[in-house]
Amino acid sequence: MKLRRKNGMKNKIKKPQSKNFIFYIYLLLAIATFVCFWQVRNFDFTNYDDDLYVSENPRVPAGLTIDNIVWAFTTGDTGYWHPLTWISFMLDCQLFGPDPGRIHLVNLLLHIANTLLLFTVLKKMIASLWPSAFVAALFAVHPMHVESVAWIAERKDVLSTFFWFLTLAAYAAYVKRSSVFRYIITFAIFVLAVLTKPMVVTLPFVLLLLDYWPLNRFGSVQSKQTEIPQKSFCYLILEKIPFFVLSAALSAVTFLIQRNRGIAPDIDSLSLKSRAANALLSYSTYIGKMFWPRNLAVFYPYDTGSFVPFRVVLSASVLLIISILVVCWARRKKYLFTGWFWFLGTLVPVIGIIQSGAQSFADRYTYISYIGLFIMLVWALPGFLSWLPQRKFVLAVSIPIVLAVLGTCTYLQTGYWKNSITLFSHALDVTKNNYLAHTGLADELGAQGKRALAIEHYEKALQIQPTCAFTHNNLGLALAQQNNREQAIVHFSRAVELMPHLDKARGNLAKTLAMTGRFNEALDQLRTAIQLRPNYPDFMNDFAFLTAAHPELEPRDMNEAILFARRACELTNYKKTAYLSTLAVTYSAAGRLSEAVKTIETALKLEPDSVVLRNGLGDTLFSQGKFREAIAQMKSALEIEQGNPDVKNNLAWIFATCPDPNIRNPSEAIRLAKEACIATNYKTPGKLDTLAAAFASAGRFDEAIEVMKKALSLIGENDKPILEQFQNHLDLYRSSKPYISTPQENKNTSR
Repeated sequence: MKLRRKNGMKNKIKKPQSKNFIFYIYLLLAIATFVCFWQVRNFDFTNYDDDLYVSENPRVPAGLTIDNIVWAFTTGDTGYWHPLTWISFMLDCQLFGPDPGRIHLVNLLLHIANTLLLFTVLKKMIASLWPSAFVAALFAVHPMHVESVAWIAERKDVLSTFFWFLTLAAYAAYVKRSSVFRYIITFAIFVLAVLTKPMVVTLPFVLLLLDYWPLNRFGSVQSKQTEIPQKSFCYLILEKIPFFVLSAALSAVTFLIQRNRGIAPDIDSLSLKSRAANALLSYSTYIGKMFWPRNLAVFYPYDTGSFVPFRVVLSASVLLIISILVVCWARRKKYLFTGWFWFLGTLVPVIGIIQSGAQSFADRYTYISYIGLFIMLVWALPGFLSWLPQRKFVLAVSIPIVLAVLGTCTYLQTGYWKNSITLFSHALDVTKNNYLAHTGLADELGAQGKRALAIEHYEKALQIQPTCAFTHNNLGLALAQQNNREQAIVHFSRAVELMPHLDKARGNLAKTLAMTGRFNEALDQLRTAIQLRPNYPDFMNDFAFLTAAHPELEPRDMNEAILFARRACELTNYKKTAYLSTLAVTYSAAGRLSEAVKTIETALKLEPDSVVLRNGLGDTLFSQGKFREAIAQMKSALEIEQGNPDVKNNLAWIFATCPDPNIRNPSEAIRLAKEACIATNYKTPGKLDTLAAAFASAGRFDEAIEVMKKALSLIGENDKPILEQFQNHLDLYRSSKPYISTPQENKNTSR
């Protein structure tokens, strides 16, 4: 009895110690992961998809709203359907705004959670503490996982993996004690995973592998905790049917989105033979980089020169030999079978047989797939070292060293994600012929105002890959910013030719065509862009403004312009003043002045100190014949910004040309018009026209004629309506008559 009580006491003492010990393992895993990645808290957005997902997305920065949530479930803007990922970004912005540092920290916290969940799941399924901890540690600190954690746009990776591991945990609980409720819970969590990233389509296949090992559902095996009943292979397949059906549906949705969006790689479509060769080489590369993770980059371009028969055959032979061996050892070393086919199977959607991008392979694709290799390595290691007399000591010393080396490499690799410059400069250092890195670096240089250097990198990118639509589009933007519009049009047109569904290129082409007076062509491009991206307000806004601002357009459908302008406002909940301003302009151009005034007043509630809005309201009120109210609005605008030349110009126009002689004030008109012309170096035709009208109002017709001649000299020959209007003004002044406005006239101050 004493002996039994002693044993009982020992057990009572050991259990809390064991729990405490496990707690310290959790704590060490969390701390190690945080130390490797903590620097991301100071990182910026990159221009590689972070702009699409957060920084320049028209929806996400607004946070969680009903409209935004509906949009998240219906959009395929990035070529994928992942509504829960969109919602997670919206939640970030709702909580702390579009702050890149904090969004990075959310990614890191998800990675830490994934590490702890992986440890929990393995420990629960396999009941092996140290191997489970080692696999979780490798997952946490391996350099190949930096891309998934340090890249904001890869939120879908860490978030989908979070639900992946939760699904495994729920499945393990279901297997331990089967019930309809536990099955539904497992499936429900899998649904959440499906809503985050298409790559989770392989999860049902992994569940079958886990049925083989470590859950051992293919045979009756007495575990330490419970008897796991034998199940036939057919039963296990039927059990996974809902999972496979949902995976098939997600695959179909992804395919349709990419086809409808016209998403294609930036290179000429590779043949099936080349894609198969690249897939074989990529598998070998992933295995190699697990052991020797060097020269890691954000993008690895296809190198068709590496598709030499010897390398391809060697890679295929290695994969085949390993596969045969793990099948032969499947009964004795089940972990090899599960680990190997976990690795092979989870990479199938992204290995490149179905081409969905221009990369030959990517670090982020190993985030889940490496777990299979880690399992193989860790569980095989003790047997491999069985000949060593001090095996446990060797493992106890070497494992921390390996993890420390990997953690150091991860810390250094994470540093390259600080911003776009460091990211793409590093990629150029460690890869060859990396056209995307040249393009990304050029984008950031252009954003910093270093346009000449940016153009140099764009041109290098096109020398490497002349069929990259994105590079042509971005080079066009840089050229347009340098006022080299004709060359910009060439590159925008080439981008559209290479990728007809690249809506941004069409939008940029439209703007540049409009700047060169090719308005009808610009509207055609905008119509197509709207069809391609029907819920993107910028294209609608540009179309409406272009139509409203150019009365010379033939045909000119103001109803269509109003429809698009109103839709742009609806998409932004009437909260964006730029869109409201365009809607007001379209109403005004259509003669619906009361609606124009109401729209501007709505915008002023959002920005009461907007000089542009008050100036526009004054202009519209003048067109309504409400002269004193118009003057009051413009004076309010000048109180906000005393030197604004556009407001002074409009106010001078009223004082010079108002139909009410009691309001006309020629001397004040001359003063304001001169100040507006001085501010614009006498280079703006519209402001010179106002100054001429002011001189004519004062009876100083000789001066009015000279100013009018200068204004005419500044107008391009293609601008016939303005030429005709200004010529009529000149003829009036030559006949010693001042110009008097009509109530419905709008003064165009943009010229």
